[in-house]
Amino acid sequence: MNLKRKHQLSEDNPFRETPSKMQQIGSMGSDTLFISKSNISKLTLQKISGGNSGNTSEGSSRIVIRRMREKSQFEQRVDEEDEDDEEEEFDTDDKILIASTDDDEAETKNTDFQDAKESTQSASEPVRLGDKENEDEEEEDEDDETPLEVLEEMNKLEECFPVLSTNYRLLDKIGEGTFSTVFRAEALNGSVKMGSELWKSPPLKKARSSSTLVQRKKNPIVALKQIYVTSSPNRIHNELNLLYMLSGNSHVAALLDVLRHQDQVVAILPYYKHADFRDFYRDLPIKGIKKYMWELFKALSFVHEKAIIHRDLKPTNFLYDPFKGRGVLVDFGLAEKQPPLSTSHSYNSCPCIAKDNSLRLKKRIFKAAYPKQDLRPPRRANRAGTRGFRAPEVLFKCTNQLTKLDVWSAGVIALSIILRKFPLFNSPDDVDAIMELVLIFGMEKMTKCAELHGCGLELQLTTQPERMGNGNLVQLMSDFLRHEAENESIPSDSVLWDTLELLSDRGDKFIKPLGEAALDNDELNRKIDNYKDHKYLVELLNACLHMDHRKRLTAKQALKFPFFSELANLDDDEIIL
Repeated sequence: MNLKRKHQLSEDNPFRETPSKMQQIGSMGSDTLFISKSNISKLTLQKISGGNSGNTSEGSSRIVIRRMREKSQFEQRVDEEDEDDEEEEFDTDDKILIASTDDDEAETKNTDFQDAKESTQSASEPVRLGDKENEDEEEEDEDDETPLEVLEEMNKLEECFPVLSTNYRLLDKIGEGTFSTVFRAEALNGSVKMGSELWKSPPLKKARSSSTLVQRKKNPIVALKQIYVTSSPNRIHNELNLLYMLSGNSHVAALLDVLRHQDQVVAILPYYKHADFRDFYRDLPIKGIKKYMWELFKALSFVHEKAIIHRDLKPTNFLYDPFKGRGVLVDFGLAEKQPPLSTSHSYNSCPCIAKDNSLRLKKRIFKAAYPKQDLRPPRRANRAGTRGFRAPEVLFKCTNQLTKLDVWSAGVIALSIILRKFPLFNSPDDVDAIMELVLIFGMEKMTKCAELHGCGLELQLTTQPERMGNGNLVQLMSDFLRHEAENESIPSDSVLWDTLELLSDRGDKFIKPLGEAALDNDELNRKIDNYKDHKYLVELLNACLHMDHRKRLTAKQALKFPFFSELANLDDDEIIL
């Protein structure tokens, strides 16, 4: 099949990620809209309630009015602090000038903010919001567009946690999991206790004084993690203790504060701007994949140096900003300390197996059946993690699990990005998860891995042996991407065509570009760099996705791979755009 390149990339900076779906908010147009102040409150109530104010329930109205009153009181306190005995001239015109390209959007988004300030000013100066300022307003909108059910949930938390409202003001819910819910909030006292030197809060908003744009005094924006009361005290203590131990690195979310009221526990963490993984992973070029994995391994290297296993490494727990090339590892709810390594186990077997020679081991594994009155205790091992990202030793219930199981998860993430398929594995249980690995790495490798952990593996598969994989990841990429190309499911401007161009006809290896007359030196050098990056990425994947965890590389070793040679001397404080 003759696959032709359907696009031409132009990269001024090779490390700049340019996801097509993550475009910046467009600048505002020149059209203007006048809104009377008398209609602002009505429009605000209709926007938040999701319908006509006349159809809004009494309870919902009270919640909205209450939150708007809280917002007004807060704005009044901030304005009083910012008035440095300056007298400002206010226009007595009962109009507010709002710039927008969409009249309806202007009414619903900007009137809420003006309504909150109405109680602090007798009259308002006409303000025109510029392009850049409007972007910041939309990005850091507080209670605007917050769903009613989220408002009710935040009010319920404040009622159950009275101490919370005196120190923090809830803005929105940004995440929810099995054991906790995370809210975005503002620290009203303007400071945090721990870790603030490693983290800079994003701006809350900007304001104008007279005709000069001034920066308003802003309180830090933080993330409040409400840990459910159903979690055991030991689990809560373990998570908070590990977060405290890990405070001190810019690639790991630091613990800023902890609040407790009766059985309620709230952890205060930094708030980081990031993009949804599903919105940018398909559009990352090879240089973007390199920066993403570099940030991820930097975080893992720091965590593993503390002998801590994250156990739940996945894209949603790694907050990444594709525009700045920065990532932060979060959510240590399942993390644990690595057990001390045993020195008495056999070199040829996993420490979870008693010391046996290979012959006795095979006899014990493949015995016809267990005794009817088997007095041996069942094997118990930590199986925590997210399906699709758990390492083979977790699936085979190894009792001595090491930090290298996080490296396997990192390899799955990298493979998902290069294949542009997420989630890559989607098995409902451990048996199906093992079968998925067999289809990629082959039955022979999985059988040896099972024997390593004292297990036997016998599967009845309908797939023909010749159609099973043998661990050749380049062949896997070729088969998958060519199938996508034949089905015309790859966009014409996709970076996947870069990968397809380098694959051989049989798809078993990457081919180094030769000097062609039609290519100038710059284009040829770009293609050669592209070839090297793909070649080194496959080497990294093979080292991360090794079935034998003893031969799997560590996060610190991964940072020294040729794939990251361009980033080896990169300053951690440097932002690549």
